[in-house]
Amino acid sequence: MRKFNVSSEKKEILRKYGVLLRTCRPNTNQEQKQLIRKAFNVALEAHRDMRRQSGEPYIYHPIAVAMIVTTEIGLGTTSIVCSLLHDVVEDTDYTLLDIENMFGPKISKIIDGLTKISDIQATSLQAENFKKMLFTLSDDVRVILIKLADRLHNMRTLDSLPLEKQMRIASETKYFYAPLAHRLGLFSIKSELEDLVLKYTEPDVYRQITEKIADSEEERAIFIEKFMEPLKFGLDKKGFSYQIMSRIKSINSIWNKMKKKDIPFEEVYDLFAIRIIVDSPYENEKSDCWKVYSLTTDIYKSNPDRLRDWISNPKANGYESLHTTVMSNQGKWVEVQIRSTRMNEIAEKGYAAHWKYKETYPTDLGVDSWLTKIREMLQNPECDALDFLDDIKLNLFSEEIFVFTPSGEIKTLPIHSSIIDFAYAIHTKLGDTCIGGKVNHKTVPFNYKLKSGDQVEVLTSTKQRPKEEWLDFALTARAKSKIKDALKEEKKIITEKGKELLTAKFGALKIEMNSESINRLQNFYNIPNNNELFYRIGNGTITDNHIKTYLKSKEKNKWLNYLTKAFVRDKKDKFEVKSDDEALKFSSKLLDKIKSNHESLVIGEKDAIKYSIATCCNPIPGDDIFGFIDLDEGIKIHRINCPEGIQLLSKYGKRIIKTKWTKNAAVAMLTGIHINGIDDMGIISNITKIISNELNINMRSISFESSDGVYQGTVTLYVHDTKHLNDLILKLKKVHGVLNVTRIERG
Repeated sequence: MRKFNVSSEKKEILRKYGVLLRTCRPNTNQEQKQLIRKAFNVALEAHRDMRRQSGEPYIYHPIAVAMIVTTEIGLGTTSIVCSLLHDVVEDTDYTLLDIENMFGPKISKIIDGLTKISDIQATSLQAENFKKMLFTLSDDVRVILIKLADRLHNMRTLDSLPLEKQMRIASETKYFYAPLAHRLGLFSIKSELEDLVLKYTEPDVYRQITEKIADSEEERAIFIEKFMEPLKFGLDKKGFSYQIMSRIKSINSIWNKMKKKDIPFEEVYDLFAIRIIVDSPYENEKSDCWKVYSLTTDIYKSNPDRLRDWISNPKANGYESLHTTVMSNQGKWVEVQIRSTRMNEIAEKGYAAHWKYKETYPTDLGVDSWLTKIREMLQNPECDALDFLDDIKLNLFSEEIFVFTPSGEIKTLPIHSSIIDFAYAIHTKLGDTCIGGKVNHKTVPFNYKLKSGDQVEVLTSTKQRPKEEWLDFALTARAKSKIKDALKEEKKIITEKGKELLTAKFGALKIEMNSESINRLQNFYNIPNNNELFYRIGNGTITDNHIKTYLKSKEKNKWLNYLTKAFVRDKKDKFEVKSDDEALKFSSKLLDKIKSNHESLVIGEKDAIKYSIATCCNPIPGDDIFGFIDLDEGIKIHRINCPEGIQLLSKYGKRIIKTKWTKNAAVAMLTGIHINGIDDMGIISNITKIISNELNINMRSISFESSDGVYQGTVTLYVHDTKHLNDLILKLKKVHGVLNVTRIERG
């Protein structure tokens, strides 16, 4: 049994608490300090016998969350108290009523928002918890800010958890929490979360980039100092009060650029940015920033294609800054960011700083309109949690475009939005009657995809009504919700009409109109419910002749049974399923059986459990993988860093199976590589010789294209494992005329 030095731990707890008090002391009065002390004592008592996976006292965690909340986000006493108490209701015998009696309704409500749902049967508990958190966001944004601090500390201390939990938590973070931090303007937290995700999902990549950053640090420091010298001289001469510093690009951003441009680390030219922060009064901020821009481009030649003006048009999360890329005297491109002290604080501390400055300067910095969109999405009580989460990702975390109304008003929409999205953003009636539009004075259909800078006019007709197919190209949650509302209302009218027609038909045939007769007709046509039956009769899909066919059929007195696809070869696991609920119960039962009989699913061995390899990522032996129970297709094997797999890990934690490759797998798995380089005589022949002759690899397909002396191609082939594939890639890179070879990440 592990022994702990309790006396030493008590001293450390008090030391950490003392640091927290000293950190928040300048902004707290005696009454607030007493409230923090009270919360600390309650948390200390509640978590007295609890320890984290690492073995350390659990109270370390809430103290650390409170430190992040106050030092890295900039929140006050209420948030510190809630951070100290955030796990008390969820993990101990304390109730929300206890918290309310001790600390009042405001703190109790925030703690409720931070407490996970545990007593419901849901398709995805994670999605329900995300939805619950966002419900509280419209009332008190501190719930989300504390939750982000909680997630950041959990990611910082993820080493002590088993691999499958690391993968699930990292995937949730990448899918939901990092984009949320970005949307709330918490740039530093967003960047650290993404870097920590990479550390656990692609540890080799993380380690290699970290080492290369460290190796180039001394050389980079000398370069930065030389680059900043003339800038400092110019700023001093002009009499600016300023700070100038450099910031290294995040590890995740470097990796994304390497993948996007298909280049090695050494060719990422903007590894760091120079930031100039001007201490200017609010009314002079914009003009001073442009003056600094002018000074910078007088000293260094700028790239006109790389100017980003987020001062005139701030990002939706409130971010304001001027970005330009200039050529240094050493022939290297350098990004320069120019902003005021206020802009920098908003960029670093996000919504908390935005709110502070809004009280002084009443202006909409973009976050308020985003919160309004969330409130609109939350107004649909029937929205499924998974659909809601997808809408949040699509509408609130995606890139944005700016388009103009005919009168010149700017509207912000998610990238790839259509005319119909724009119409509903203006007014519901405009969307319902939309037949198309004019973009930059040219007529276009209503599924036309808009681009930033477009001026849009909506064309309407009084005869137009929303149609089901509109949902295929409507992108925004508002447009989809309004279309569904209109379709629902129309369907309700048609359903009532169908019920009346069926009643009249049964009456004419002297058949009693009761639940048994309706259900038999419903089952004969394999229709899920009574309302759908009435709707199909009302819209003419089921006619009088169809009903007569049913009455004559020998099947009219039989019930149709539905057999769930078995995931296991053993026949005894097959049974009849008559509803979605039973299908979900079957999934749960199967998962319990797998977990009880197998510590992990072993891929490549003969086993009673059926599985298939996911085509979205085509994992091969050597890849980190997991199994997912799909109700339609059985167990699917995904790579852990597969984009689709990340969503599954985030949404369906209870349907994930720990999975590994057999040590002696003698199987060939399908994968693909992308090759590019300089076109040369016989290049394709040289490539195929290495693949087929030297490494005895079977190819399934090969495709190459050449243009202006440069070629690129893809080869799909069968390999044994990642080592086999990496050996091939290294050999191909040595071929004359081959510039780069990369694995195709998606199927």
